[in-house]
Amino acid sequence: MKNHRMAIVGIGATGCVLAAALLDKYPETVLVGHRAEQGEILKKEGVNVSGALTLKGTVNNYRNQIGALSHFNPTLIFLSTKTFHLKEVLEELENIYRPGMKIIPTQNGLGTEDLVADRFGTEAVFRISLNFGVSLKSPGAATAAFFNRPNHMGGFAQKNRKQGVQIAKMLTDCGLETDFVNDIKRYIWKKMIMKCTMASICAITDLTIKEALDFPPTREIANACFQEAMAVSKAVGYDLGEDYLKQTFGYLDKVGSHKDSMCHDIENKKPTEIDFLGGKIVDYARAKGVPTPFYMAMTNLVKTFEEKYRGS
Repeated sequence: MKNHRMAIVGIGATGCVLAAALLDKYPETVLVGHRAEQGEILKKEGVNVSGALTLKGTVNNYRNQIGALSHFNPTLIFLSTKTFHLKEVLEELENIYRPGMKIIPTQNGLGTEDLVADRFGTEAVFRISLNFGVSLKSPGAATAAFFNRPNHMGGFAQKNRKQGVQIAKMLTDCGLETDFVNDIKRYIWKKMIMKCTMASICAITDLTIKEALDFPPTREIANACFQEAMAVSKAVGYDLGEDYLKQTFGYLDKVGSHKDSMCHDIENKKPTEIDFLGGKIVDYARAKGVPTPFYMAMTNLVKTFEEKYRGS
């Protein structure tokens, strides 16, 4: 991977982890944020991750516009912005895209890789499903609550497999254990059913994942949502099997007292990522004719909360 020039777009919690991991071995990696003052802080203090992951990196290159990457000519671009920024990010990337460039969405959510593929083609896309929970404490400083190893990564063009395996090994060598898998969408569904279900419940109730699963009324809602999401997953071609829920609750038990990021979005009166989480489950369900009354209710409640503090 020595010949690759890498950039990370979005230096929130996830971007901070990616940056801290990559910068140690690849110090010329470029970070792209949206404020010049953020760059000054990062260059001065670096990026640091504590908790379930311990990573640290020195920042040499920071840009506050995607267009500024044109002179750098990156070959790998990791996307870690919020999903509601994805459309505008892809529009800006179109101005710097070159054949051979690989774009790698790392966000939570369903269908992000499809948007990239629709614009740049399947050969331009890899997708990573990250299995850690992290929160940003201050610019460049993040705390990881858990890391259920490994992360999973996959591509959508067979000719990219060798390169994908190399990228996964690079991330592993940098401290983010990652396996390359043949069908990344299966792994995305396996994780996103958990995320899509718990994000809305936790956001509306302001409970941690553990609290929501320990409290019988919210546990009942979660159980119903899991069943609906599994039916949708099966309808789109991914039957996760009878053991999935047992595995899911085993995974969530390791998460512990972690607040979903959507809780913080609502608390801080920011846009949420509901359209790529519960909203996507509902969209797929409608397309396949699968009833999802619990998912529809939780999704619409989140949208109502957001509408109330953001306005039309």
